[in-house]
Amino acid sequence: MRTPSLNPRRTRARIGILALISIATLLNYMDRAVMGVAAPSLTAELQISPEMMGFIFSAFSWTYAAAQIPGGLLLDRFGTRITYAGSLILWSFFTLLHGIAGNVAMLFGFRLALGVAEAPCYPCNSRILSSWFPQDERARANSVYAVGQYAGLAFFSPLLFWIVGSFGWRALFLIAGGMGVAFGLVMYARYRDPGESARVNQAELDYIRAGGGLTATRQESAAPFSWANVRTLLARRQILGASIGQFCGNSTLVFFLTWFPTYLATERGMDWLKSGTFAVLPYIAASAGVLLGGQVSDLLIRRTGSANIGRKLPIVAGLLLASTIVAANFVESNTLVIAIMSIAFFGQGMVNLGWTLISDVAPRQFVGLTGGVFNLCANLAGIVTPIVVGLIVGQTGSFYGALAFIGILALIGAAAYVFIVGDVKRVELD
Repeated sequence: MRTPSLNPRRTRARIGILALISIATLLNYMDRAVMGVAAPSLTAELQISPEMMGFIFSAFSWTYAAAQIPGGLLLDRFGTRITYAGSLILWSFFTLLHGIAGNVAMLFGFRLALGVAEAPCYPCNSRILSSWFPQDERARANSVYAVGQYAGLAFFSPLLFWIVGSFGWRALFLIAGGMGVAFGLVMYARYRDPGESARVNQAELDYIRAGGGLTATRQESAAPFSWANVRTLLARRQILGASIGQFCGNSTLVFFLTWFPTYLATERGMDWLKSGTFAVLPYIAASAGVLLGGQVSDLLIRRTGSANIGRKLPIVAGLLLASTIVAANFVESNTLVIAIMSIAFFGQGMVNLGWTLISDVAPRQFVGLTGGVFNLCANLAGIVTPIVVGLIVGQTGSFYGALAFIGILALIGAAAYVFIVGDVKRVELD
């Protein structure tokens, strides 16, 4: 037990923790997205068809989705520090290996390995939110670390395209992977749970606990795994509805992480550097959507006292905006296309609030497992979307049907949050 401090002013150690996971999440999404940036050059060198490229894009999510429950189990067993740092180092190493791929089989294998290694990241983020932040700060904290996945790509995109244009696509993977390995060591050295951190005082711990933070240690919170527990979680409407909605919202995100640069280059005829410049704008819009969603959510909860309004309303609005992506099929101007894509990705950024919602409803003894189940369902979009888009483009020679597919899924997601999720409250299990 910590002794009360003579200085009642509470520390702000949680801000430093938020900075750590913001950088880690940026690296996580950069390592996913560099394949999309490298795709036009990579496909030309290795002679890869659109259909096959769809499967390569998808390969990451095959293992990423399959490893979500094991990743959540590892988190519950070994705790956040070891799980997060180990995951970061491994996924960065496999990103680096992409740079030596000499054929489709090697590339496919490295994508599968990358998916396994990245699986624990978001369950770890969810547990950190629940542990380090009171409920009325979680949405803003979520928006801060999540904005890294969009803003980082927005501001790094021109640099990423320049690296490919100047040094080739292999250099892109080598640089991105090396950065991640180095930061994984930093994560292991700096992260601690609230009860183990030397940077947090009793006043801050009391503040977190009073706001509903889970400051229990790993040993106090872990529960044994069983498939019956997975079925029990999915039987709860809050978890099932949010998982369906997030699957639909993630389809928009997956499109931007994989096929969007190719869409600009082939469907809209933009060259390499022009594509890199234009690609920045939707990512900036998505960053704004993430930040606005978090701020509005916490504000609505403070004003109304209703987690239903505060959490679900911004997500539903975001999914409706994401569905407007289909309008790009009906305009000729590239400027208008970018504007439409920016609106759609802005909306998808707001959908990221689903991770805050799931941290609000996850049973206390299954925070890691709930995050794994949720992320498994959400990231099935990473399996389905690249393949469907690749097949549509390969068979029709156009992205027309692909954009319609993304828009329809966004509408289905909005319906799931409205009609299935129900009350946003923590699920209580025996």
